[in-house]
Amino acid sequence: MAGTHLKVIVGLGNPGPEHLLTRHNAGFWFVDALAAKLGGAFRSHAKFHGDICRVQYCGQDITLLKPTTYMNRSGLAIRAIADYTKVPAGEILVVHDELDLPVGDARFKLGGGAGGHNGLRDTITHMGQDFWRLRIGVGHPGDKSQVIDYVLRRAPKEEEEKILASVDQAMQALPTFLEQGAERAMNGLHGKK
Repeated sequence: MAGTHLKVIVGLGNPGPEHLLTRHNAGFWFVDALAAKLGGAFRSHAKFHGDICRVQYCGQDITLLKPTTYMNRSGLAIRAIADYTKVPAGEILVVHDELDLPVGDARFKLGGGAGGHNGLRDTITHMGQDFWRLRIGVGHPGDKSQVIDYVLRRAPKEEEEKILASVDQAMQALPTFLEQGAERAMNGLHGKK
């Protein structure tokens, strides 16, 4: 069974210590955890508008990217790295917080719209829609007017632990994604509760 070829994994978030533990930074949490697991270290690269870490995983050379542009300009950093490495959108995985998934859920998805997510909206503007997403569920505050405050705040301890557990589950599903293909990884990850 053919795996899914990935060259770039992008974690979406906002730079700075004040944003580090907010729900909106779930994408950063994922790439930070992956880099730590693989013994990689992020370094700032102005040319790519972000922090970069190069790793080898499951026989693939993968660049991890944390844009430092703030969420609503994430696409700028992703475009810069894609142009430099000549990587098509279909070999990019963008990891982001997802309001439409319950806390503790994580899902792979190829393509689609922005769903109100500013980081995805900007990425689509720069890259088109045909990139992979890893959606980390952070739940919804229940009222659209509360979304901005909600994602820019730290989750209560119990919820934060569930989000971190889903990041870990997604990380465990990544080798399946890379080696056996997205469908098998999706079946495994999406079936977990």
